[in-house]
Amino acid sequence: MAATFSIDELKARVGQDVGASDWVVIDQSMIDAFARVTGDHQWIHTDARRAESESRYRRTIAHGFLSLSLLSRLSHEAVEVSGAFAMRINYGLNRVRFPAPVVEGSRVRARFGVQSAEAVDGGYQVVWLVTVEIEGSPKPAVVAEWLIRYYE
Repeated sequence: MAATFSIDELKARVGQDVGASDWVVIDQSMIDAFARVTGDHQWIHTDARRAESESRYRRTIAHGFLSLSLLSRLSHEAVEVSGAFAMRINYGLNRVRFPAPVVEGSRVRARFGVQSAEAVDGGYQVVWLVTVEIEGSPKPAVVAEWLIRYYE
């Protein structure tokens, strides 16, 4: 269940974590589907046999952009912004890093922290510090500053 906050509550929580998603398994079928959609069929993602013999991870790994693309799904599980908003817009990213690979079969979840919450023309912008954790890994899969606009 997502934690719910108003814009004013988010302003008061700048610099704090406010929610985490459920764990999601990144399996080969998800990796293969992403490869089909994006056309990125590099063997490290799609060839389990070759990965077993040639990759240092001994299994396929998820595309970095697959892990990043899960932010929308994971955010809905983690945090909800209350208010009379007509729409929520992905406004972009300031910074993205992929510190560790997501090996096929791993579970990931996202933690959301508030970096800022400010008024913009027609609504509000929240800058989220998002960390996609890999279960059992000391390093995250993704660290990103994600801008979302909430329009009234």
